Amino acid sequence: MKTTALTISAWGNSHGIRLSRELMQSLGITPGTPLQATVVAKGCLELRAVPQRPSLQDKLAAFDPQIHGGEVMPDAPQGVEFGAGTEGVK
Repeated sequence: MKTTALTISAWGNSHGIRLSRELMQSLGITPGTPLQATVVAKGCLELRAVPQRPSLQDKLAAFDPQIHGGEVMPDAPQGVEFGAGTEGVK
């Protein structure tokens, strides 16, 4: 486990800490990464990167027609579905 000393500084009406580049690299985070802070015990704070939901672009890039393709219900129409041969229905 990597350990470093940090100092709380005033930041506008709030307070903040600065993370060094080395610490961020060790955590596997970059600027803009959302973090979840949990108070584990008095004087002990745990920071975790919040898992990002995949974007539509990520989902489309991961789509494989061999795995995800195909019709969910490959049956033919069973009745008078909307827009399917309604010419004789009254």
